[in-house]
Amino acid sequence: MANLGARTNGISSNQVEIPIHANGVESKPSEESNIDYSQRAQWLRAAVLGANDGLVSVASLMMGVGAVKKDIGAMLVAGFAGLVAGACSMAIGEFVSVYTQYDIEVTQLKREREGNNNGGVDGEPQREKLPNPFQAAVASALAFSVGALVPMLAAGFIRSHKIRMGVIGAAVSLALLVFGGVGAVLGKTPVKKSCFRVLIGGWMAMAITFGLTKLVGSAQL
Repeated sequence: MANLGARTNGISSNQVEIPIHANGVESKPSEESNIDYSQRAQWLRAAVLGANDGLVSVASLMMGVGAVKKDIGAMLVAGFAGLVAGACSMAIGEFVSVYTQYDIEVTQLKREREGNNNGGVDGEPQREKLPNPFQAAVASALAFSVGALVPMLAAGFIRSHKIRMGVIGAAVSLALLVFGGVGAVLGKTPVKKSCFRVLIGGWMAMAITFGLTKLVGSAQL
């Protein structure tokens, strides 16, 4: 019995634990965990803001011109000038902003490599995640242009001044709802709240521009 107890103790002291996974399959990280949401947020911000700015600014500009001039040519020329100027402004502003962010992140990566004495071994995967200023600038300019085309196309084929102004307002309102909804879905935010904020903001911009321009035009300053 003593020898048996000794053998038993010897066996128990050398037990080997074997990990057993459920259903014999090791757990794997989900594909969703590998999604780089920071990159998605960057592109979403540039695209949604660019399109919304192009839509609201050019529509407001055309509504302001329409408040003092009934000529369709004047409204379209003002809209086109706003499209070109706004697209250039968005592209330059986005380029400067993202390039500043790029410089900051590159400097941070260099400090981390020097602190860890890695010598740049892990630098390449991290560099792939850095923001691209050129892509952000092009995306902002294109998005602004797409948004700006909505009021111009809505007004381009209507001769009646009153109907033209109403069609611009209706087309811009519909586009604002679409942009707000798309941004909310991609950003996983409440759709109704996003659409409401975007729509009210666009209406306020058009109304203020129309009212102040009408006031200045009536005063003949």
